[in-house]
Amino acid sequence: MTQFVLVAGAWLGSWAWDEVVADLRAAGQGAHALTLSGLAEKRRDEPVGQQTHVQDIVDEVERLDLRDVVLVGHSYSGIPVGQAAERIGDRLARVVFVDSNVPADGESFVSAWPDGRAAVEASIAEHGGFWAPLAAEEFAGQGLTDEQISRIVTGATPHPGATLTEPARLERPLDALPATYIKCLLDWPEPSPDVAELLKSEHWRLVELNTGHWPMLSEPHELARILLDATKNP
Repeated sequence: MTQFVLVAGAWLGSWAWDEVVADLRAAGQGAHALTLSGLAEKRRDEPVGQQTHVQDIVDEVERLDLRDVVLVGHSYSGIPVGQAAERIGDRLARVVFVDSNVPADGESFVSAWPDGRAAVEASIAEHGGFWAPLAAEEFAGQGLTDEQISRIVTGATPHPGATLTEPARLERPLDALPATYIKCLLDWPEPSPDVAELLKSEHWRLVELNTGHWPMLSEPHELARILLDATKNP
């Protein structure tokens, strides 16, 4: 049995994966949605760093003694998921990056935001060390219904700022990992340059999904199907 560990991006908790988890379990696979420290039901005022999020993922895999693990990272969470992937050793079967950032040794989440970095850092400074969630109107054009947008806005919590500014730590090249990258076309039609470079590896494959940046909400059944296919066609 494949064991999926699913980690949502900035501002979100495990709740974002509810429909995807249901489909994966209905298909006979294990599915474990994880809320990272400082978010949703794990919200707290004290600082949380990026390596705490990496350890959250590693600890969950080890606590449940999972094998044949597919780590799934959405958006920001591709950064801690990519680091955790090399730290769980032979427990790992595959990594799936869902329209996500990918870690680069010594680089942070905001490193890849040359135009938006100042805005993110300003939000963190203005909100006591947290990145404020998006407003409802900022989800326009992402394939979401009004109800789905309301669900995100209602469930979102401020994201710990240090996780976005601290550098990633990788011991080996990321292109050596068995990986699938899911590109959500409504968000931006092309992979970022760093992802495009990784996709040149024989270990990586690209899947396109015609929806926006939050496919676990806009297209949960199609996303679950892609995740299941990733285990059949590594």
